[in-house]
Amino acid sequence: MIDTHSHIDMLENPEQAVETAAALGVEAIILPCAYPKDIDKIFDLTQKFENVYGLLGVHPSEAKDWEDTLIEKIKLYAQNPKIKGIGEIGLDYYWDKSFNDIQKEVFIKQIELANELNLPICVHDRDAHKDTFDILKSHNKTSKVVMHCFSGSVEFAKECVKEGWYLALGGVVTFKNAVKTKEVAKEIPLENLLIETDAPYLTPVPHRGKENRPEYVRFVAEEIAKIREVSFEEIDKITTRNAKKVYNL
Repeated sequence: MIDTHSHIDMLENPEQAVETAAALGVEAIILPCAYPKDIDKIFDLTQKFENVYGLLGVHPSEAKDWEDTLIEKIKLYAQNPKIKGIGEIGLDYYWDKSFNDIQKEVFIKQIELANELNLPICVHDRDAHKDTFDILKSHNKTSKVVMHCFSGSVEFAKECVKEGWYLALGGVVTFKNAVKTKEVAKEIPLENLLIETDAPYLTPVPHRGKENRPEYVRFVAEEIAKIREVSFEEIDKITTRNAKKVYNL
């Protein structure tokens, strides 16, 4: 298994989480960046743990803190083989719509950076499906795309698949009332599927209410296997292969 999106830097005990995940069959963890101030910390954690790889970028909710000097900083760190992509970047219209234009501007700059570095893009898209899709279509020329914590409909999922993008599903797929996410899990081609935890958030059943951890990615894979009526081993094998392909592991 590969946890393709896990904020281990935000966990109570990152060292223990990484060790436990490895012991329980998690082969690699992809650690995304959210805040400009955390870029150094994310890089340092990738150097500390053999099976942790990093994504560097600025989350849309933090777009007002973007500075163009970050481009050169990310370029410098991206020379290291443990940095595997630009992320998490994108659009988030859920909390505050007052700076949507800034979000779009920063999203485009980071897409262009990913293209220049020939690195994949990890996309955060919350309540912004159309704008996210349109910007990626217009500005992404060469980078592979991962739609992190995919929250769209089956119809939107199919449009993303047509573009060759990967859809990452996490703990939400285990929630009883997550009908839309379960439909996506059932319908999209396995070749476009990734699994993640988004730890410490969105903890899957049966651990809801507790801190999410990379080891819990197993529950995501098991639920998808159940929905698709295939074995856990098949989901594990295909999603691991997909993650290695998209993030060049």
